[in-house]
Amino acid sequence: MIFIMGLFSSSSTIPQGITAIQNFDSTKYLGQWYEIARMDFRFERNFKNVTATYSLGNDGAIKVENKGFDYKEKKWKKAIGRAVFVGLKTVAMLKVSFFRPFYAGYNVIAIDDDYTYALVIGKSPKYLWILSRDTTISEDIKQHYLRIAENAGCNISLLVWTEHSKNE
Repeated sequence: MIFIMGLFSSSSTIPQGITAIQNFDSTKYLGQWYEIARMDFRFERNFKNVTATYSLGNDGAIKVENKGFDYKEKKWKKAIGRAVFVGLKTVAMLKVSFFRPFYAGYNVIAIDDDYTYALVIGKSPKYLWILSRDTTISEDIKQHYLRIAENAGCNISLLVWTEHSKNE
């Protein structure tokens, strides 16, 4: 059992045929990102005002703080995790854990030169996020990232567009 857990915890996958960003600069990626859209899954269901904040941890890993407002329960929820590179630190293929020793794939497959917008895919096309340094993105960027996501095998009709409001 420990061996199987060890295999699971050390593996991180990216969907077949998809490539993570090369020449990735993790220091430029640090800071706060707003979730623009996501494939819905149980840990974020009923969330709005979702942010992800990345910082360098004391152990060299990237500290991940995900936060969102659960509009059904009317309260903020937060999860703290850590992300580590699967291989080279210049390749945006990481594994992230909120429940150690279990890790999941976190792969940046599109990012602009200024690190203002990012498209992230998990271990399969069922996990996808569009991120921005602001609460909105232009229609051009949105359409560009949707094309990339669709080419990656994602069913973009299932995307949940995250609401950001100043009330919460």
